[in-house]
Order: sequence, then C-alpha cells, then structure tokens
Amino acid sequence: MNDPLDVFRLTDRVAVVTGASSGIGRAVAEVLAGAGARVVLGDIDEAGVAAVADAIVADGGDALSQRVDVSVRADQDSLVARAVDAFGRLDVMANVAGVASDGPLADVDEAEVDRLLGIHVKGTLFGCQAAVRAMRGRGGSIVNVASGAIDLAVPNYGLYALTKSAITMLSQTLATEVGGDGIRVNVIAPGATLTAFTERHLRDEEGEIVPERLDAFLDAMRARSPIGLVGEPIDQAWLVLYLASDASRFCTGQIWRANGGQTIPR
Repeated sequence: MNDPLDVFRLTDRVAVVTGASSGIGRAVAEVLAGAGARVVLGDIDEAGVAAVADAIVADGGDALSQRVDVSVRADQDSLVARAVDAFGRLDVMANVAGVASDGPLADVDEAEVDRLLGIHVKGTLFGCQAAVRAMRGRGGSIVNVASGAIDLAVPNYGLYALTKSAITMLSQTLATEVGGDGIRVNVIAPGATLTAFTERHLRDEEGEIVPERLDAFLDAMRARSPIGLVGEPIDQAWLVLYLASDASRFCTGQIWRANGGQTIPR
C-alpha cells in the first residue's frame, strides 16, 4: 500500500513565494521547503527574506532569495526567471505579498488607492502572468491570497477588502483560462491570523505590544470562531501545501477559507 502522505510531498518541485520575509509568506516558504520543494523567495525586505532563505538552507533545504517589489512587472518576471534559471522549472507560485490599509472609504486618498491596487491587484496579476508563462507545457499550481475581509464588511477596511475581492475574481477567471494548460489557480482567504500585519493595532507609540490590547484582540477573535481559535501563519501554510500538492489535483478556481469559522453568517 502506498503511503497516503506521498501525495503531499513536493520533492524536486520548484516554488516561488512572495511576501516571504515574515508572517504567512514565511510560513508558506518554510512548509513548502519542508515538503521537499526548492524555493525562491521574494520580498521588498531584502535582508529579511535573505534571512528566511538562509534559515531554510541551514535546515537542509534549497532556497534562494531576492528583493522584489511585486507591483513592478519586471521584478516579478525576474523572480520567476531566477527560479527557472536556478532550478530548471516552476511548479508552484504563491502570491502572498500584501499590505494593510485602514480608514473610511469616504476619506481614502488617491495615493493610497494606487498603493493598494499596485501591491494587491497588479502584484497578484503580474505574479500570475510570470508563472503562467513558466508553467505552460508542464502545468503547475498558483495560489493567491485574499482575506476574510471579502466575506464580511467591516468599517475602515473597505479599500483593503475591495482589492482583496479583486484577487478572488482574478484567480477564478484565470483558472478558466489556463486550466487547459494543466495550471490550477486557487485563492485562500485567511481569517484573523496573529502576525505583524494584525499586531499593528496592538502596539503603543514605541512599537511595543500592549498586553491589554493583545488580550482584547485574542478574546474578540476567539469569540467570532465557533471553535474558539485564533489563526497562526502555519494554518495558512498547511492550506497552501495542500493546494500546491497533487492532493488537490481536482481543485481549481476555488476560494479556500482557513478562518476558524469567523465569517459564517449568523
């Protein structure tokens, strides 16, 4: 009998991960490498992403890194080309890079609109385009990252939710266009996950976590979840592993929610 876990292994496969210097992106990079993939990591934080790649190599994996501004098409093309040049192929593209944006829609200025559209929409599109060119003729898996904000309207998160919602339609439409090439495209919509991204609300003026704010946040997030949990980056990384692997060979064009049930209508 074959080992059923073999279907999750990524031995000899090549993955590109953006936003890999911290949070969900770092966890995705580490999990894919742990499953056997050779990973090429991109982030605008050049030193941070290099440290992640070095840690993976020190742990016995294969990893390269480079600075990438995902909103710049040439940077995305260069990142994917690095993977193909170094390892001969591309099997997985995880477009994880993202940024926060807070404030009421009525007050958002044009510069902030352009920033979010650039990173989330253009960044995801450019990553997908580069990946499709590299995957045609052999197939592959693209995983994009939206947010639980696509399911639940929350004041002061409108611009963020708008751009993350665009990622879902981008992903589903692309799935219909490239399925014939053996390329699967899925999108994950994380629930509240404790990372630097969410911790911005929990810090004081000196940048230190305020214990009372952290406790209040955790209590509020647990209260939204029927199972009383708050997500960690690894919860999203395990989902990306499933979507990157052959275990999800029949899955494309879907929105996947590891969110503890936080957005169940009730």
